Amino acid sequence: MSSAASANPRPRPGRPRLTPPLLAGSPREQVLEAAARLFTSKGYAATSTREIAEAVGIRQASLYYHFAGKGEIVTELLGRTIRPTMDSVARIESLTEEPDAVLYLVALTDVRTLASVPHNIGWLYLAPDVAQVEGFDEFTSAREELAATYARLAERITTADAWAPIGLVRLGEKLVHTVEEVIGLRNAGHQIGMDDAVWIASSCLRLCGVDNDRIEHTTKTAETLLDQVEVGAL
Repeated sequence: MSSAASANPRPRPGRPRLTPPLLAGSPREQVLEAAARLFTSKGYAATSTREIAEAVGIRQASLYYHFAGKGEIVTELLGRTIRPTMDSVARIESLTEEPDAVLYLVALTDVRTLASVPHNIGWLYLAPDVAQVEGFDEFTSAREELAATYARLAERITTADAWAPIGLVRLGEKLVHTVEEVIGLRNAGHQIGMDDAVWIASSCLRLCGVDNDRIEHTTKTAETLLDQVEVGAL
């Protein structure tokens, strides 16, 4: 090789994707989509970051540009089962002064969130291996905050006699569990529709001691606000 060639080596090419993009969306969203599918089909522990990267069509090293590892991916996915509902609460409360309608619309939003997250990722919060992931406590704290929000809203529409036997904290937890029926329905292959959402949201009101006449009035009020709440199609 000549000295001139040695002094001016040809620039090396960059590191393009292994394959053209396999999924839609930004690279970060593609990683989340692929991970959601693999975590729910194979299990969290059985899925490697290499498999996630290959499913996206990128190198494993490129995945770490977006996430520190599997733990950060799964906690982000779990956060998406709660964050949209929590972000909607203040907006819903600004739309109506009827406390029944507020709780009902929050529940509808919560159902929509759990029905639309990719590959029913919500059920992973019960997986023992996921519970050991660093950062999982942030998800549990967010879920507790959601339950506390339900309890606060429920307190406005029920009497102490109705919740005294279990306490407001437990009532909030029961309301969260009621909405989380969506996760079991999806696991059973059920397509969640608006009828399911209405039934679950109405069940939340019934747990608070609201009678059928009030529920009928509330559902009619809520229907006029759905477009503003952006509950979305089911």
